[in-house]
Amino acid sequence: MAALSTIAILAVATLASLFMAWTIGAGSSGSTPFAPAVGARAISVMRAGFLVGILGLLGAILQGANVADAVGTGLVGGLTLSPTAATVLLLLAAGLVAVGIFTGYPIATAFTVTGAVIGVGLGLGGSPVWSKYAEIGTLWLLVPFVGGGVAYATARVLRHESVPERYTIPVLGAIIGLIVANIPFTLLGSGAGGASIATATTTGLPLSSTVGQALASLLVAALVAGALVWDLDAGVESAERHFLLALGALVAFSAGGSQVGLAVGPLLAAFQGSSLPISVSLFALLVFGGVGLLAGSWMGAPRMIKAIAQDYSSLGPRRSIAALIPSFAIAQVAVVFGIPVSFNEIIVSAVVGSGFAAGGAGVSKRKMANTVLAWVGSLALALGAGYAVITLVEAL
Repeated sequence: MAALSTIAILAVATLASLFMAWTIGAGSSGSTPFAPAVGARAISVMRAGFLVGILGLLGAILQGANVADAVGTGLVGGLTLSPTAATVLLLLAAGLVAVGIFTGYPIATAFTVTGAVIGVGLGLGGSPVWSKYAEIGTLWLLVPFVGGGVAYATARVLRHESVPERYTIPVLGAIIGLIVANIPFTLLGSGAGGASIATATTTGLPLSSTVGQALASLLVAALVAGALVWDLDAGVESAERHFLLALGALVAFSAGGSQVGLAVGPLLAAFQGSSLPISVSLFALLVFGGVGLLAGSWMGAPRMIKAIAQDYSSLGPRRSIAALIPSFAIAQVAVVFGIPVSFNEIIVSAVVGSGFAAGGAGVSKRKMANTVLAWVGSLALALGAGYAVITLVEAL
C-alpha cells in the first residue's frame, strides 16, 4: 500500500515538473532570449517562439546538469527532498510563474523556485546552506549592475559615430567566440558538467592544457570575427541582423541549460529520496524537462516576448546586440557554477542598460518598478508559502 502511495506521489511530482518546465518555456526561457531581436524587428514573434523552443531543448540536454543538481540537492543541507515535498514546491512555484505569464509581468522563475525549495526544505527540518546562498545572492545582486552596465557601455560604443560598425561588430564577435569556445557541453566530456570545445579539441596534443585551450579559443574567435567581416562587406544592416539573431540563438540555448534545472532538479531529488527501487538518470530528466520547455515556448512564449520586446524598450539592432552580449555571458557563468538565475532579470537589466545609452528612450520606469517588486515578492512568497504548506502537510 505504501509503495502504491509513493508511486502515485511520484506521478504527481512528474506532472508537476512537466508543468513547471512548460511555464518556464512559456515565461522566462521562452520569452526573453529573442525579445530584443523582436523589438529590433529582426525576427517575428511567432518565428522567435518556434526557434527558442528548439534551442532551449538542445541547451537543456547539453548544459542542464549543473543547475539541476544544485537545485535538487544543493540548497538545503541534512536531507533529501521527499516525493511529497518535491510535488508541493513544484506546484507552488509553477503556479506563481503561471500567474506572471497571464498578467504580463515576468515573475523571476529562479527566485520563485529557489524560494520554494528552501522554504520546503527548512520546513522539513533541513539546515541552511549559507555558502550556496551567498553565491546565489551575489550573482543575483550583480546581474543588474554588470548586465546593465556592460549593455550600456556596448550600446554607447556601437552608437558612437567615430567608431564604425566594421570594426566594433567583429571585435564583439570575437569576444563571443572566446566565450563559446570555453563553455561546457555535456557530450564533450566524461564528467557530469562536460567539457568545452577548447578542451575537447586539444586533448592529446603535444601542448600544455593552458596553451592548447588558449590557441583553440583564439582560433574560434578569429573564425567568428572573420565571418562577420565577410558579412559586413555585403551590407552593414544585414550583418547586424545576422549577428543579432546569432546572439539570440546563443541566449536561447543558454536559457535551456540554466532553466531546465529549475523544473527537474526537485524531481531528481524526489526519485533519489524515494524508498522505491526506481532509478532515473539525470540525462533522461533533462530530456524530459527540455521537451516541457519546448512545449511551453511554442504554446505560451509569444505573449511574453511581445511584453518584453515592446513594453520595456523600443530597441534597434545595435541596442539589441548590446543587450544580448552580457546576457549570454552571465547565463554561461550561471551554468558553469550551477547557480539558478532569472533570465527575466538578466535580459530586462540589459535591455534597460542599452535603453539608457540612448537617453532612456522607450524605457518604462513604472513597468520596471512593478517588475522588481514582482521579483522580490515572488521570492518571499514562495519561501514563506513553501515552509507553511509543507509544515501543514507534514502535520496532516
